[in-house]
Amino acid sequence: MTPLRRLLAAAALWSAAALPAAAQETGEGAGAESVVLGLSQDSVSISTDFDGSEILVYGAVKREVPIPADPPLEVVVTVSGPFVPITVYRKERRFGIWVNTDAVEIDLAPSFYAVATSGPFDSVLSNVEDLRHSVSVPRAIRSVGARVENAQAFTEAAIRIRDEAGLYQLLEGAVHVREETLFSTRIRLPANLTEGNYATRIFLTRGGRVIGDTSSMIDVRKVGLERWLYNLSRDLPLVYGLLSLTLAIVAGWGASTAFRYMRN
Repeated sequence: MTPLRRLLAAAALWSAAALPAAAQETGEGAGAESVVLGLSQDSVSISTDFDGSEILVYGAVKREVPIPADPPLEVVVTVSGPFVPITVYRKERRFGIWVNTDAVEIDLAPSFYAVATSGPFDSVLSNVEDLRHSVSVPRAIRSVGARVENAQAFTEAAIRIRDEAGLYQLLEGAVHVREETLFSTRIRLPANLTEGNYATRIFLTRGGRVIGDTSSMIDVRKVGLERWLYNLSRDLPLVYGLLSLTLAIVAGWGASTAFRYMRN
């Protein structure tokens, strides 16, 4: 074999070996996009004058390839409080008074849950991806131990009640995406927060499909007098009850004395 033919054969062999690697680089893995998450604060302190807080969630998309032309990038942000069991009752009027008739126990439901999206929820995230990642409020509620028919109505009632209290939030269009690279949103935490770790999740989606995600934690704790009273109620409930009773008696006596003084 001449030197020229040997050179051509080596080049052909190298090209054949390089094709699978090139195909892998230009496949699905090359279009992968990851997210870098930032929080304005990673802890919230609940004191006696706490009236809520606002968390700024921001970040950037990290990629090594050009931005895909279509479909556009969408972002979903969720903030979830500690999961706790809740019981939902149905009240009916009987003999002139309202009484609890039926009840459904929801095994695990977030004490607080906010979902912020860069567009309408149904267009940002498909139903399959919502089921897989438990993003929407109904999906975030783990399971229902039903003792009555139509238990779904009780779950919807729990969601409605917590939505009216500001504990469940759906913020469509609240995530601002700039040049498909930078994003930010603000989540309002109400005053009636449950102490614990609040999970923050970010999902990048294209065409309703999740292409990247990350998560972080926000620590929510009571401080000062609130913390002392909380620990007292948990560690020494009898002392806490006696203290509450004493304060109520003193407050009642003080109000009565002041009222008599004003009359005289």
